Amino acid sequence: MRVIAGPEKKTRVMSEKERLVTAFHEMGHAIVGHVLPNCDPVHKVSIIGRGQALGYTISLPGEDKFLTTRAELADTMAMTLGGRAAEEIVFGEITTGASNDIEKVTATAKSMVMRFGMSEKLGPRVFGHDTTQPFLGRSMGTEPDYSDDVAREIDDEIRRIVEIAHQSARDILSERREDLDRVSKILLERETIDAEEFVALLEGQSEEEVFGSDDEESGAPATPEEPEAEAEKSASREGPRPAPRPRPAYGGGSAEMRSDS
Repeated sequence: MRVIAGPEKKTRVMSEKERLVTAFHEMGHAIVGHVLPNCDPVHKVSIIGRGQALGYTISLPGEDKFLTTRAELADTMAMTLGGRAAEEIVFGEITTGASNDIEKVTATAKSMVMRFGMSEKLGPRVFGHDTTQPFLGRSMGTEPDYSDDVAREIDDEIRRIVEIAHQSARDILSERREDLDRVSKILLERETIDAEEFVALLEGQSEEEVFGSDDEESGAPATPEEPEAEAEKSASREGPRPAPRPRPAYGGGSAEMRSDS
């Protein structure tokens, strides 16, 4: 995880309001990604900061992939905008936390229109000459080879694709608002939710069913109810018996991952 998201920022202290916003932001990513069929499965959701991120949602493919379809790109953009959509729905306000998400989605939509020929309006065309010369230390970019009218059409298409993804995320989270509220509050308390736990919670299982009781979670042994008295009762009914052995301690499972992305 350190390689994917960077080291944990254990010294970073967020206010309760920021932790709350981060929890809903990350859960917005996760729920949209879970619902849309062309997104990679959610692997982990966390409000523990890593690198520059206040929290993060990790989704990993189930197999190696070398090609990406237009539907997959569209669903991935909707998932990326799920955090911003959650902030809009829950708080009626947006934060700077979605800046990296917007940057990613804009770059994806631009590539779909200008490089991949995935715009129905502009068709299977590539716009701009690639001027990338990394071995000469020059920055990557493209040189326009189209008119101002075409440039406006490109801008319109990029805006349209991004807005469709954004609306898709809002529609999903509005429909799953109850799940968004419930699981976000659990994430706020637990800080990290793994894939199996996330799926179970969305399927309607309670927090206790997913994470176990407090005694199991803390690893504390169950306290026997007056073993001497119980032994005396058994002896009076069925004759002498040895005192019951103390129960073993059961350790419960623990969960441990917003990106401003």
